[in-house]
Amino acid sequence: MEHKGTRTLNTDRLILRRFVIDDAESMYQNWASDEEVTRFLTWPPHANVEVTKSLLTDWISRYEEDSYYNWVIELKESGDVIGSISVVKLNENINGADIGYCMSRAHWGKGIMPEALKAVIHYLFCEVGCNRIAASHDVNNPKSGRVMDKAGMKLEGTLRRAGKNNLGICDEVWHSIIREEFEQ
Repeated sequence: MEHKGTRTLNTDRLILRRFVIDDAESMYQNWASDEEVTRFLTWPPHANVEVTKSLLTDWISRYEEDSYYNWVIELKESGDVIGSISVVKLNENINGADIGYCMSRAHWGKGIMPEALKAVIHYLFCEVGCNRIAASHDVNNPKSGRVMDKAGMKLEGTLRRAGKNNLGICDEVWHSIIREEFEQ
């Protein structure tokens, strides 16, 4: 892989860009404090905006690393900050990346996350040189799997009791796309 870090990506409706500290209030209000959004995630809802600011300070400092990929999802039309998408794990041995994402409930079901995921997949294959891109979801959160399907990923299978999130130990459903599938 040829790491290039978090670069701005544009789609029809979205700007995927680096976080800035001024995103803290929107992140906190729109998704980080929402128990429904964080229900299937590995981190708890933020108790206050200071927690969000602290996290963003850490994330922003990591943008100096070429192997760090973490985007805020911004709506082009309004400038609203509504979610995030990132590489949560890199596997250099196989040129692989695992993706994670979350978004404001107010924007669920509008095709926004598949649009963001497609842009990240394109960037990771075409610019970074990934061979495999994967993502997983709690078996009880099939809507997340539909996002992966809409982005061109294929169902691989379920790893029983292989994950842990805010609900406890869970079955993980894995989806992936490999370079050859992407290029077709």
